[in-house]
Amino acid sequence: MRWWKAMGLAGLAGVAATGVIIARAERRRRAYTPDEVRGRLRSRFAEAVEGAPDRPAAETAAG
Repeated sequence: MRWWKAMGLAGLAGVAATGVIIARAERRRRAYTPDEVRGRLRSRFAEAVEGAPDRPAAETAAG
């Protein structure tokens, strides 16, 4: 087998493996129900608010 054929087959195998990885990640991402996503977002927001420094409302509005 010529070297360029081997490189082509290796490239095709790499593309196929990448497709499998992307499909697996997509299935994992879609496995969450909307309520689970909403709950996770709310908990992450609550954690971010707890860790944020306290600023007066005037500073927050001004940016």
